[in-house]
Amino acid sequence: MKGMIIAVPELLKLFLLFARVGITTFGGGMAMLPVMMTEFVTRREWITDVEFADMSAVGQCTPGIIAVNLATFIGTKRKGTIGGIVSTLGMVAPSMVIITIIAAFLNNFAYIPAVEHAFAGVRVAVCAVIIKAIAGLWKSSVKDLTAGVLFAVVLLLAVVFGIHPAILAIAAGVFGVVIGRIRRREAK
Repeated sequence: MKGMIIAVPELLKLFLLFARVGITTFGGGMAMLPVMMTEFVTRREWITDVEFADMSAVGQCTPGIIAVNLATFIGTKRKGTIGGIVSTLGMVAPSMVIITIIAAFLNNFAYIPAVEHAFAGVRVAVCAVIIKAIAGLWKSSVKDLTAGVLFAVVLLLAVVFGIHPAILAIAAGVFGVVIGRIRRREAK
């Protein structure tokens, strides 16, 4: 019981931190990545950029929104299972409340020209934020020619052929294992 009492302030801090990230970022899960990278990799140093890239890859391949999946991973790393649950709740609670309110009134104002133009502007900003996230992930993930070629192939398969991201991630993971074994053999 004593350990739980000590953990409550830390869990509340975890909840509030993820709630702040959840309420101050717009544009969906991918748009949250640069904010999360800044907060948890750069500012707090809770995870490394490589861990962030790995968590992002797994988060993209699992059901749900990538930012929520990352919140679960980071919270679990910090405070175990309860930390993962608290972080996830912190990430989704603000959105759930805001979306519920907006949904109640959206039909009343969605077709007002000023609102339509605002949505168009937000979409453009979200594209820029997602590109920033991609640039950050690129730096920690594409470190040699092999990784660059793999990136190009996966991008081609995703964009041109529309192959599901989970299939691409699994295939790329298998490719990484094979290349790793080949490199180890060559090193011997």
